[in-house]
Amino acid sequence: MWGVISDKYQRRKTLIILGEVLAAIGTFFVWYIHTLPAQKSTAGYIIIIGLSIVEIFWSMSNVGWTAIISDLYPERERTGIQGRLASIGAIGRFAGVWIGALAYDGLARYYEGWGFHNGLLFFIASIIMLISTIPMLFVPEGGVKAVKDEKRKSRHKAGKLFDISKPYLVFLLAMVFINFGRNSTAIIKTQYLVLDEGFNVSSNLLGYIVNMQSLAILILGLLITRVSRKLSDEYLLTAGTIIAIIYLVGFVFAHSLEIIFISNFLCGVAEVVILASSYSYVSKLIPPGQRGKQFSLYNATFFLSWGVAGTLIAGPIADVLMKTGASQLFAYKISFLSSAALVFIGMLILFSAIRLVHTHK
Repeated sequence: MWGVISDKYQRRKTLIILGEVLAAIGTFFVWYIHTLPAQKSTAGYIIIIGLSIVEIFWSMSNVGWTAIISDLYPERERTGIQGRLASIGAIGRFAGVWIGALAYDGLARYYEGWGFHNGLLFFIASIIMLISTIPMLFVPEGGVKAVKDEKRKSRHKAGKLFDISKPYLVFLLAMVFINFGRNSTAIIKTQYLVLDEGFNVSSNLLGYIVNMQSLAILILGLLITRVSRKLSDEYLLTAGTIIAIIYLVGFVFAHSLEIIFISNFLCGVAEVVILASSYSYVSKLIPPGQRGKQFSLYNATFFLSWGVAGTLIAGPIADVLMKTGASQLFAYKISFLSSAALVFIGMLILFSAIRLVHTHK
């Protein structure tokens, strides 16, 4: 929906600012409304439904920023821009975990969950979203000028949602498998690491393992610009996909925490390389007048991979195996292995997409 609107009016910055402001306001009201009912189960559903509604408006921002980068930067700079944004995001991850930990129990002065129950975590998130709109006021609106050529008009009509090329469709399918595979284990990763029969890590040690991914994102985000000057997006995306497979297989066969730390570092490396190179590559396949709609489809392959993939793939695989009598440790390992297989299938589809792109040139 927001992609269609973005392309029709060619408004990028406006969508970003509106999305963040509405999400900030919505986050506050989610907390407030969830405090009204007496039943905790009702309050829980209010949070689930409320945050879903918030995401509807927040997706305005997602569509806006992916389109505006291609509007404002030439092809050769997009990989580097995405890498630097990833590094900034890694800093945000470090700061967010630190602030969240401090606010969760009120600097250890109150009970655990105090920051959630009293709304402090919601207030902090809302304020940060509002502050993030201030720099955007100084950014150009983005968008592209109206196309006067009738032939280009007929080829890129805004009303046709699926007026996209075959190479782009195949590329989207590849990204579905790659992103769904590497992100489907995001939720069960913590459960796997704290298993009594497995590594049985403490919450403190778990934090260090998680931050290895953030550290990798920070470092690779700064280096990806130099790497992209030597390697094409096709090679980078293939390399990132292979690294993702290695990371998942590492969790399957790891017999020591050192391997887990290395694997999670590789997870961060794969995230930056895949994010930056796939964005740069797909931006070349999208006509300027359709960046809103087609980037929204590209975004979906990533954002849906967190919830849908875990719900439909990694989680059920582990549950079914445990119900048949398999140990929890074995069940989780098979989930990681299945995820690696999905990424491998995505890589094969990616090769087909690349061949199609070269054929259509």
